[in-house]
Amino acid sequence: MRPPTESPAAPSGQTRITDDLDQLLGVLPPPVRQALALPADREDLLEVVLDLGRIPEARYPGRARPLGDRPIERSDLGSVVERLGRFGGDNRAGIERTLHRISAIRNRTGDVVGLTCRVGRAVFGTVAMVRDLLGTGQSLLMMGRPGVGKTTALREIARVLADDLDRRVVVIDTSNEIAGDGDIPHPAIGRARRMQVARPEWQHQVMIEAVENHMPEVIVIDEIGTELEAQAARTIAERGVQLVATAHGNELANLIKNPTLSDLVGGIQSVTLGDDEARRRRSQKTVLERAAEPTFPLAVEMHSRHRWLVHVDVARTVDLLLRSQDPRPEIRALAADGSVSVEDRPAPRLLPKRRGHRAGEPASAAEPRVPPGATAPHTAVSGPTDTAAPARAQAALRPALRLLCCGVEERLIAQLAASCRWPVRCVAEIGEADAVLALRQQLGGCPDLRRQARLRRVPILVIKSGSLHQVERAVGRLLQRHGHAPAPAAPAAASEATAEPDDALAALEECRLAAEQVVLPRGQPVDLLPRSERVRHMQEDLAQRYRLRTQVFGAAEPQRLRLFPP
Repeated sequence: MRPPTESPAAPSGQTRITDDLDQLLGVLPPPVRQALALPADREDLLEVVLDLGRIPEARYPGRARPLGDRPIERSDLGSVVERLGRFGGDNRAGIERTLHRISAIRNRTGDVVGLTCRVGRAVFGTVAMVRDLLGTGQSLLMMGRPGVGKTTALREIARVLADDLDRRVVVIDTSNEIAGDGDIPHPAIGRARRMQVARPEWQHQVMIEAVENHMPEVIVIDEIGTELEAQAARTIAERGVQLVATAHGNELANLIKNPTLSDLVGGIQSVTLGDDEARRRRSQKTVLERAAEPTFPLAVEMHSRHRWLVHVDVARTVDLLLRSQDPRPEIRALAADGSVSVEDRPAPRLLPKRRGHRAGEPASAAEPRVPPGATAPHTAVSGPTDTAAPARAQAALRPALRLLCCGVEERLIAQLAASCRWPVRCVAEIGEADAVLALRQQLGGCPDLRRQARLRRVPILVIKSGSLHQVERAVGRLLQRHGHAPAPAAPAAASEATAEPDDALAALEECRLAAEQVVLPRGQPVDLLPRSERVRHMQEDLAQRYRLRTQVFGAAEPQRLRLFPP
């Protein structure tokens, strides 16, 4: 047996490729072998296609070229089949102690009329992109289009876990693609043990057998594709065994839509919400939610051999995808010198984040928590000619207005506090509240709240609807009664030359959050806070980039903008 051929030695940390290409070429017909004699013809070779009555073809990344001008005959196919091992139930065969895979196409009578001879290579170094994840003990799922290198990465992961991390690794090799053909596994998997599968439909049984009989710490599986295999994977994970597997699908979103394999990421179920919960979420009463914890807490989308998208929290990613939000996974790239760069996927937004706010988080989430009775930090927005600044500065010394909401969404109060810099916050108990803001319909069903407010002399302000405009007017009135002089969202007399840049940034941030968290995912219109004409135009430009419809409301300046779904 010839020794495996290797690429020139690479410096430490770089990728190294090992193949047995001469052994694959040795089973091909002589004319095809001669057409691939030059080293340049072998470099980056993916597969050789032999179809009866057609010119043989060599395929490379992004291109293909014919091999000679003589069509393939039955005798050519017969000579190749004779040199190979036995074809399995999946019509795949191999060459002993190599990673090459030969797949057959048969006619109705079972005769071979075509062969796909795929080159198998052991590539060392690509696992560096997920090396930090392997030591966590969490199960890892890898996805990607055919030919992107899933099996190659799986092979090296098995070697690293067995040799470098000293784990007991068992490889479930259904088609002998991971560890090669024959009874002796290929050295590319290191000290990992290999269990072969007699028939592809028995893979789930061999998975369970490996756990029950051989005490593995890690099980490596290629191509989980049936519901029984997905159930077996969940059973194995629940027994505390780490799984590393590949699955059909280009990305995590495809897996969620696949009813056969969605259990790998937690499963999807339809949930009917109650009236209060649906109103709080501003969604339909029937929504899709994740059914359980994912079998694989970690997932990798392989977009190319050197660029992977890593989801370090699959549960959170699935929840965001079900709400039509962007999960923004990590982007990991492998450079030519073997170094790995990690960066966050850019958010789908057109403006920089406000300082102290995380992407996709409501503006009020970054505000510090204020203990009861303390002063909430806020900054009054004023122009150079603002004569009300001294009054607001004096009002800033007073404690923040503490509101108990009855039927009014606390999210709207937080949005007003962040956008208008109003000293107001929500509390949960009537004993901590300075006032109660209630919807008329909700207050009628809360006699205990009215009685407690009357005993404690806490004023109640009733509004007809919970729209942002009505809530803003009500909170403004309560602030005035509490001794504060709330500034409007945008001064009516402000000109383009004197408008505060922070006010414009806050308005655009408000527009972005409304578009990404309410209008697009829930399909509901949203009223923004009143703004000056210049700032409204900026909001309209931003809304157009989200392809949203807009309309201006209000009898006089400052008017407000309403966002509609596309």
